[in-house]
Amino acid sequence: MTAQPLSPTRLRVAHLNPRAPTQFDLRPDSQTRIAIAQELGLLDLPKLQFKGAIRAEGGHGWEVTGQLTARVVQPCVITLKPVKTSLDEQVERHFSPHVAVPDGDEIEMLDETVEPLGQFIDLSAVMIEELTLALPEYPRADGAELAEDAVEDDTPDTRRPFQGLDQLLQGKKDD
Repeated sequence: MTAQPLSPTRLRVAHLNPRAPTQFDLRPDSQTRIAIAQELGLLDLPKLQFKGAIRAEGGHGWEVTGQLTARVVQPCVITLKPVKTSLDEQVERHFSPHVAVPDGDEIEMLDETVEPLGQFIDLSAVMIEELTLALPEYPRADGAELAEDAVEDDTPDTRRPFQGLDQLLQGKKDD
């Protein structure tokens, strides 16, 4: 008998089976995708799926592995035209109760690959974080390029702020 994938977004750690993987398959409905798109500044999020498994790891930790697939529409950074992108990302997260939880403004993280484990593992939060990390930072529409003629010839070249500094310093040495 095969276990059916779960669709809840928050799983209580105490209810997970440490001897067998817990399968999940998240497919947010259209209203949820609209809310996620608005939160992330996307024009549209027509497809989003996060599918995988949660397994016990070591004595007290848990591992979340899966596949995130999405279709996103972002504004082009140059023309603001819609840019469609398909994402297909491998996800791997590790949770442990032995990770220090921040209680002040600054803490030193011992291991960046392991996250604190609370009473729940929030698969929805993992899905949104991974989607955010996978988004193209500077989406460009086909053929969109920055105009090189935008800078006038009369404008001084400010790309070399220390140009001539060596000559100025040499003049000081002669004194």
